[in-house]
Amino acid sequence: MNRLLPTVSLCIGMILPASVIQAAVDYETEIKPLLRQHCISCHGVAKQEAELRLDAGVLILEGGSKPVVIPGNSEESELFQRISSGDKSVRMPPEGSPLTTREIELLKNWIEAGAVFPAEEVFSRSPHEHWAFQPISNPELPEINCNEWSQNPIDRFVYAKYQAEGIEPSDRASSSVLLRRVHLDLTGLPPTIQEQDQFAEKADLNKVISELLSRPEYGERWARHWLDVVRYADTNGYERDAEKPFVWRYRDYAIKSLNDDKPFDQFVLEQLAGDELPDRTLETMIATGYLRLGHWADEPADPKTDRYDQLDDIISTTGQAFLGLTIGCARCHDHKFEPISSKDYYSFLAVFNPLERPREGRTEKTVNFEGTEVYAWNETSPAPNPTFLLKRGSPSNLGEQVEPAVPGVLVDQQPEFPSAGDETCRRRLGLANWMISQENPLTARVIVNRVWQQHFGEGIVSTANDFGVMGAAPSNPELLDWLSYWFIHDADWSLKKLHALMLSSRSWQSLKSPTSINRYRRLEVEAIRDSMLFVSGSLNPKRFGPGVKPPIPLAAIEANTDKGSVWQVSEPEETMRRSIYVLIKRGLIVPMFESLDLADTVSSCPKRQITTIAPQALTMFNGQLTQQLASSFAERLRAEAGSDPARQIQLAWQLSLSHHPSDSELEQMTQFLEKESLEELCRVIFNLNEFYYPE
Repeated sequence: MNRLLPTVSLCIGMILPASVIQAAVDYETEIKPLLRQHCISCHGVAKQEAELRLDAGVLILEGGSKPVVIPGNSEESELFQRISSGDKSVRMPPEGSPLTTREIELLKNWIEAGAVFPAEEVFSRSPHEHWAFQPISNPELPEINCNEWSQNPIDRFVYAKYQAEGIEPSDRASSSVLLRRVHLDLTGLPPTIQEQDQFAEKADLNKVISELLSRPEYGERWARHWLDVVRYADTNGYERDAEKPFVWRYRDYAIKSLNDDKPFDQFVLEQLAGDELPDRTLETMIATGYLRLGHWADEPADPKTDRYDQLDDIISTTGQAFLGLTIGCARCHDHKFEPISSKDYYSFLAVFNPLERPREGRTEKTVNFEGTEVYAWNETSPAPNPTFLLKRGSPSNLGEQVEPAVPGVLVDQQPEFPSAGDETCRRRLGLANWMISQENPLTARVIVNRVWQQHFGEGIVSTANDFGVMGAAPSNPELLDWLSYWFIHDADWSLKKLHALMLSSRSWQSLKSPTSINRYRRLEVEAIRDSMLFVSGSLNPKRFGPGVKPPIPLAAIEANTDKGSVWQVSEPEETMRRSIYVLIKRGLIVPMFESLDLADTVSSCPKRQITTIAPQALTMFNGQLTQQLASSFAERLRAEAGSDPARQIQLAWQLSLSHHPSDSELEQMTQFLEKESLEELCRVIFNLNEFYYPE
């Protein structure tokens, strides 16, 4: 797509010829990030020194008490004068490192080219006007003139945006591509040959979607996405990195909840306050393990600070996971970028302050209800100690006493917190009830966006954990609100209904491309490993229970002081289970997982990084698992296809890539087998780009 927009709609600073605009510095990708990094803490929506805001192009041109940018004249523009000054008393920013020579040059070139910015740039005049803080609307479906795109509500919003931007929609993907894509999206496993043949006879994709959503593999696939968000790991981290007792029950709870299509509002309620529910069960108690998933020092140097570090982990994760807000940044001072004060932070902390971590010295303890050991915090009294604002975040410097509350910018009136119960103060129940209420516009928007991101490769809001004023604006705000409203009112918070709606859309079924709404994205390491196990015939379908420890290279544990016991390998059949059951040890990540971009386990991960580094190729081509599974795959091919090379290649392609090989592929692989073994061919297949991508 040509990124050059019409001159009148793109340029507000001044009218310039198209050739000049095309050569100018890009505001969105170069100037805006630069200003965000260096300037917005003092000149943004939350704070405006000298009445100046630099967080939107039109505001930059408005200036503060006087203009600071003169389009076409950098030398006379005070903004350029300040950032390039050698006088420290004049130079901006006043603290920290000055702008680099390249950054100064970028700003100069942008001003000289006319200070160009998009006319449709989204920004808020005040924090309370920010789009994410507004009630969820129910926009009318757009009228479009294309019958093929009018059958699904999602498509009508997408096609309308395509029309407005002059974009030609991508063609629909082929049936074989869609079958492999939907299987990998929903279960993390490719379709069997029988499933491929059945789909070839009757290409009923909606029936396939419904059937896949009913499989237990769906929960195993999608629970992993949720575990990324809630920073799941099986150990505490830090020096001793001890295993969290029975923490795997929380992982199993997440899998079962998704398979049961537990309404997402109930899923939220149970994790925040499952022990405070009037009809609490063993399951809801296990759900509160969410609160205890963070890393933990069993012998901290400063116990008081460590106590607030643990609470900060809960606050930061809860803010990002459920609200898409970086509340944790207000621990030591008012948030520099968002309308969240330190008082907001400590009022939010007051909700969780009554929690205590069961332990005996350095040993963590579990909570016992119904005779089952549950890894969770508990409250020792329904009458909690008071909570104080900590000045500069210091436990020894108490400020005013605060009461439980949610960030003020989100509400006109604080929600009611119920009176204390017999065992707990029930503050978390009050928070959880507000989280899933219609008074809170964020929870539904955030989870809908997360599901969209997993299916389409990029969220409608690209910053999945940050819906604040510093987060990205939604690419299609009407679609996001329509989906969020539909999710609450029509789907009754059903994630399976949300999946079905998205996957049945023409938008999702379109060919992927780097610029379309449907983006290319490499499979996560779990789906890659599980696919290898599946096609080789080695996958152990056993579900639930303690984490398993597959073999890892000796070099990975060589530096450990307890290398003889730090990683006791599980029984061989156990190591062939799905990757979600592999033990995640914070201080010793399975090398294959680490090299292929496992989520960060210290904090909430909004989206997996996708890197391309040498260890990935070394691990996937020479690794012990690849060689083992290549041998198993070869054995399967010989058993099912006989000794004929052509039949072996045909079967290998169908099992691993879900289609027949082309004539050229068949010829190349036949020639390969004349020189190399079938095991080597299987190893090559496991390293094809096509194996790593849904298509």
